[in-house]
Amino acid sequence: MDLNAIKNRLDQMNKQTTSNSGGGKSLFWKPSVGKEVVRVVPSKYNKQFPFTEMLFYYGIGQRVMASPQNWGEKDPIQEFTKQLRNSGDKENWRLAKKLDAKTRIFAPIVVRGEEDEGVKLWQFGKKVYQDFLNMAADEEIGDYTDIVGGRDIKLTTVGPEVTGTPYNDTSVGPSLKTSQLSSDDKVAESLLNNQPNPLDVFKKFTFEEVKAALQEYLSDGETQVSTTTTTTTAATSTPVSSNYSLDANKSKSKADQFDDLFSDNENKEDDLPF
Repeated sequence: MDLNAIKNRLDQMNKQTTSNSGGGKSLFWKPSVGKEVVRVVPSKYNKQFPFTEMLFYYGIGQRVMASPQNWGEKDPIQEFTKQLRNSGDKENWRLAKKLDAKTRIFAPIVVRGEEDEGVKLWQFGKKVYQDFLNMAADEEIGDYTDIVGGRDIKLTTVGPEVTGTPYNDTSVGPSLKTSQLSSDDKVAESLLNNQPNPLDVFKKFTFEEVKAALQEYLSDGETQVSTTTTTTTAATSTPVSSNYSLDANKSKSKADQFDDLFSDNENKEDDLPF
C-alpha cells in the first residue's frame, strides 16, 4: 500500500469538504457581506469560456446530485420529466417542474489579497452569471479575464437584513482600471495551470444511482404515478396522473416495476424513449 498516495488522496478529500470558515484551503469560495475584489481567471479547461454550467438535483435522494447530463450521459430524471410533460396533464407539469435540475455556474477566481490561496471555484446563479456575460459583451469592458489587460471584479454583498430573505445578495461590477493577473510571471503561470475542474470535483452518479434516487423519491409514502388511476404524490400532495405506473402489475415488486420504465424494449406499447 502506497501511504503517500493515500495521504495525498485524503488531503484532496479534505480540501473538497472544508468549509470557507474552517482550517485549510477550500476548493470553493463565496462572498462575505461587504466589499471584495476578485479576478476571474482564464479557465485551464476551456480557453474560450471561463464559466462552467452544471445541472444539479436538490431534494431527490439524501444529498445534492450532479446530473449525468453534465458528462454527456443519459439522465433518468430528465427522461422522466419529459414523459410527465408529454402527458399533457397540468399536475404532471407541476411535478416535472419540481424534479427539473437546477443550473449552477462555476467560475475560477482568485481573491485579491489572497493570491497565495490559489484559484478557487465561485458558484453562483443566473443573476450574477447574466451580469458577467453583460460585462463581457460591453465593448468598453471587453475581456476582463485577459491576464495582461483584464479587469478585477468588484463585489458588493448585502445580508438578509437588506434582502428581506434568508439569503445574501451579491452585485458585481468591473474595476475602472485594467491590470495584470499578477506582476509575477511565475505566480500568473501557477494560477493558470493549477485550477480545480468542477467536473472532477463533484461525484459522477451513475444512471442506476440516479434512477434509484428517483424511485425512492416517487415511492416515499407509497407515492404512485399511474396512467390508470389518479393517486397522490408526496412531492406535490395533489392528484397526479402520467404515462408511468409503479404498481400496474401487482405481481412485481416496486423495484421491478420501476425497472420496466427504463427498459430498452422498443416494442413497449407506451413507446418510452429509454
